Amino acid sequence: MPSILGRSMVGVVLVAFMSGCASGPNANPQDPLEPFNRDMSVFNESVDSMVLKPVATVYRDATPDLVRTGVSNFFSNLGDVWSFINAALQLRPREASENFLRVGVNTAFGLGGVLDVASEMGIERTRLDFGQTLGRWGVPSGPYLVLPIFGPSSFRDAAGFGVETQGDLIQRLDSVSTRNSLIVLRAVETRANLLRATSMLEGAALDKYSFTRDVYLRRRQSQIEDLIDLGIGVRNGSEDTQDSK
Repeated sequence: MPSILGRSMVGVVLVAFMSGCASGPNANPQDPLEPFNRDMSVFNESVDSMVLKPVATVYRDATPDLVRTGVSNFFSNLGDVWSFINAALQLRPREASENFLRVGVNTAFGLGGVLDVASEMGIERTRLDFGQTLGRWGVPSGPYLVLPIFGPSSFRDAAGFGVETQGDLIQRLDSVSTRNSLIVLRAVETRANLLRATSMLEGAALDKYSFTRDVYLRRRQSQIEDLIDLGIGVRNGSEDTQDSK
């Protein structure tokens, strides 16, 4: 499964290249693949409206808050593993040690991560992904890219996503039924957490595609600039405390 997803990311990039580029005075220079991206956004919205959103809504309404909190904590604990790795790759010792401690404490004392004991102890979480790590070391973002199902991205972030997919602990489980069940549960829980944001977006944006693209690109650029500023501060021996929390 990890290799299949990795090849899928490459396939999406190739298809996007072959789809042609947007042109005209109103074309966004960061989104030369706008025709392809808009088509992919329409596809994603169709899948979401027919499958993901209804299932996530039922899950949210039918699942007790305590259970949902445990599910969210469990997957967040797995995410902290990658955040630790990326913090180490970005030469951020404080964030790396904090995320490492979070994984150890929550796994050992929080029933495998179901309980967020680390937060109760004041150990902070810093979410970091491999796309940010690539940006931290100067890899350019490349064009905006909408991935099937997964949504807004860029060429750099799609590459980072492919790398993290290869190391996804759930994808490496031997039991096919357990692995698939956890993948589905994670997708549903993630979508359920976005239900309110989706409703606000639908009510506020005249052009949902452009709004989503611009917000995504600004947010990612801000995160990368924070990482670069932090790197400069570390090299200069300053006490820069900027991060992407």
